[in-house]
Amino acid sequence: MATILRSCKIERSTPMPIYEYICKGCDHEFELLIRHDTTAACPSCEDENIERQLSLNAIKSSGTHSLAMRAAKKRDVAQGKEQMAAQREYELNHD
Repeated sequence: MATILRSCKIERSTPMPIYEYICKGCDHEFELLIRHDTTAACPSCEDENIERQLSLNAIKSSGTHSLAMRAAKKRDVAQGKEQMAAQREYELNHD
């Protein structure tokens, strides 16, 4: 049995880019697919007072990977300390 391959040309009348935004009302950061007839609004508070952020290309290398891992470890240590402090505070106030 032979397989017939047909080419399919996809035509797009207008591009639909994904932009990064930050809401000025609630400081929520989000990405949004914007079509030409769409009004952008914050998904958490539905405020239309949003600011488009500068998007950077994602580059992955051993250098960027090690920086990301160091930042993640630093963040995890800080979160652990905050959780420990919150647990201690809870235990002191709830005998």
